[in-house]
Amino acid sequence: MALAPRLDVRQTQSLVMTPQLQQAIKLLQLSNLELAAFIDQELERNPLLEREDGDRAEAAEGEPPAEAPAESTADEPMLENVSGGAGDETLDVDYDNLYNNDSYVDGVEGEAFAQWGRSGGRLDFEGGEADLEQTLAGGESLRDHLVAQLNMDIPDPADRLIGLHLVAMLDEAGYLAGDLGEVAATLGCDIARVEAVLARMQRFDPVGVLARSLKECLALQLAERDRLDPAMQALLDNLPMLARRDMAGLMRVCGVDAEDMADMIGEIKALDPKPALRFEHLVVQPVTPDVLMRRSPDGGWLVELNADTLPRVLVDTRYYAKVAGAAKTREDKSYLSERYQSANWLVKSLHQRATTILKVATELVAQQDAFFRLGIQHLKPLVLRDIASAIGMHESTVSRVTSNKYIATPRGIYELKYFFTQAIGSADGGSAHSAESVRHRIRDLIDGEGDQVMSDDRIVEILKGEGIDIARRTVAKYREAMGISSSVQRRREKSLGF
Repeated sequence: MALAPRLDVRQTQSLVMTPQLQQAIKLLQLSNLELAAFIDQELERNPLLEREDGDRAEAAEGEPPAEAPAESTADEPMLENVSGGAGDETLDVDYDNLYNNDSYVDGVEGEAFAQWGRSGGRLDFEGGEADLEQTLAGGESLRDHLVAQLNMDIPDPADRLIGLHLVAMLDEAGYLAGDLGEVAATLGCDIARVEAVLARMQRFDPVGVLARSLKECLALQLAERDRLDPAMQALLDNLPMLARRDMAGLMRVCGVDAEDMADMIGEIKALDPKPALRFEHLVVQPVTPDVLMRRSPDGGWLVELNADTLPRVLVDTRYYAKVAGAAKTREDKSYLSERYQSANWLVKSLHQRATTILKVATELVAQQDAFFRLGIQHLKPLVLRDIASAIGMHESTVSRVTSNKYIATPRGIYELKYFFTQAIGSADGGSAHSAESVRHRIRDLIDGEGDQVMSDDRIVEILKGEGIDIARRTVAKYREAMGISSSVQRRREKSLGF
């Protein structure tokens, strides 16, 4: 059979990750802070996008109304009602429009307002609102605090220079990170002089700063309190034994009884192992929930998007029509067309993101109804597949939606990921238990054990009596993950009065 070239036409299907689809996926997994930063970048890059601030410029009196000056997102689902008790998943959806079709670019004055807004100015000629971080008073840094004491307590200029080198070698915890020999070699002085300056500076406030180890840091603080006796020095020399909670060995090394050892350990625990951290002035960013939840009058739950976290972005079609009509070259027209399509796609992607978040959050509330009504003991085991099949989406989509998204509930603010937990079987063949609720129950048992310390085997017996089929090694794993010591260590601590 002879081979010959041939031209065929075939029809196939393939999934192509277009730039628009990649952008939609990226927006879906962003947190509200990351989304706000992304929107700010898009507003700078795309002149056809504008932010809807809520306060719109009024059209001039007697001027005809503008004709559809801007395009906005489609009707946004603002609130959903999860009715009924546990197991009732009937949802009543009320659609409300987050972005209406008006624009503050109305009339001649509106156009001037839009041009001024795009340049970053305001009609009232006042500066923009300052961020919270800009209103906070700046605290004194550790370096400034030490240099001020250095200038007051050490008059010799050469010693001051050595002190400045030592201050520059501090790490974030206040420890001296570096070799004193290098300082002596750099400055061309004797290492004994460097050590003498260091000894003087180790008396500076905060006590314990410029130490070269944890042992030295604690010793400096104990010496300041006149509590660095031989027994305490022996305890500092054997800190690894304290970490292992080898109380018998420590009492033998220090030559004290159990009561004195308990007092010594109490003094150690009262010290500050990282004296420099008190000078940190970090602005803690509070968690802003993406979804709000509250009780409805009919006994169900109302789930709505937090309007404060939703970006309100509009496409300025009037400005596009104006500049497109004035475009002369093909490059200008191509650029405007591409920017217009990109702006429209961004608005649609934001709408789709909000709709998807609300849909996933509403189904989560319906699935975990018992948790919100009765507490963590009734948290239902849940996986991504359960939510994905219920709302007709892929598991990867649900995973992106629940990452870095928070919901404000009557029981507190939770990340959406919190409600996905593994299942632990039931001892009586009933419904499975959530791993998170089992961990909570283990903590409650240990917190309430009193003087009768319970072993892991005893905890397993209690849990099986409550219908939870769990192995001893699982109890030990959960206990260690929660930072709870073993029964042997807890018994030692209780015998010493901890």
